[in-house]
Amino acid sequence: MSARLLLLCPGQGGQHAGMFDLARTDAGAAALLDACGLADADPATMFDNRVAQPAIVGATLAMWEALRHRVMPPSLVAGYSVGELSAYGVAEALDPADAVSLAATRAALMTGAVTEPQALAAISGVPVERARALAAAAGFEVAIVTGVDTCIAGGLEVTLASLDQAVAAAGGRLQRLPIGIASHTSLMADAVEPFAAALRAAPFQSPAFPVLSGIGAEAVTGQARAVDTLSRHLSETIVWSDCMDAAAEAGMTVALELGPGAALARMLQARHPQIACRSVADFRSLDGIVAWLERQAG
Repeated sequence: MSARLLLLCPGQGGQHAGMFDLARTDAGAAALLDACGLADADPATMFDNRVAQPAIVGATLAMWEALRHRVMPPSLVAGYSVGELSAYGVAEALDPADAVSLAATRAALMTGAVTEPQALAAISGVPVERARALAAAAGFEVAIVTGVDTCIAGGLEVTLASLDQAVAAAGGRLQRLPIGIASHTSLMADAVEPFAAALRAAPFQSPAFPVLSGIGAEAVTGQARAVDTLSRHLSETIVWSDCMDAAAEAGMTVALELGPGAALARMLQARHPQIACRSVADFRSLDGIVAWLERQAG
């Protein structure tokens, strides 16, 4: 069976000061970053929502620019949270500069929807339905489902401590994430239609290959559906576990996370170990990435 490549585009959480460095070793990728106005990441601001979202999209697209002429064409692309916007850039439906600009718009709209301090937290060691009930009791919502007993919950910061106590009492663990916005919950409802309008106004081409929707785990190939899913996912739960399963069911044999970070690669490797999976963060050079993909292609 021939190799089928899945590209993974990360969301927030894995950004770091050197996240553009490897891509910048390629002239085309460096030019892309410069054209998008993305300088080296500043540790003091790189987790601020307005900075993080365009930077992560730019880093992901620059990495693909550095690799796309040297590796097998992907069969499918999946993006986690803001990474779903990156995925449409990877699939050539959006120009990289437009994708980065839309990421900045997305961040501004989400930040503008915050009226009280918010929080996101990872919950582990508790079945998702139990976590959902605990979250609801504390005024939180499940934002992202990542496994049978792992998820991300979002809500108002003022009730985070009570959720932490409830999760601990249920035998689980809660870890606050460095993101001050309750993404993928109803607290982001005010951002949905304005972002849909921004997406409709953007130049959009037919994707060169399908993109998985985070809220439905179905392959999307047209603008109308892309606008719908990209905007709705701001306030609806992402079921990343279903996305990983859909990729496996589609026959993906090798997966590469475009970075920054390696969280998606680790999750996919744990859930579907038959898929050869790495992140660009595992390598010291572009040549190393290319060589690994060539070995997987046989």
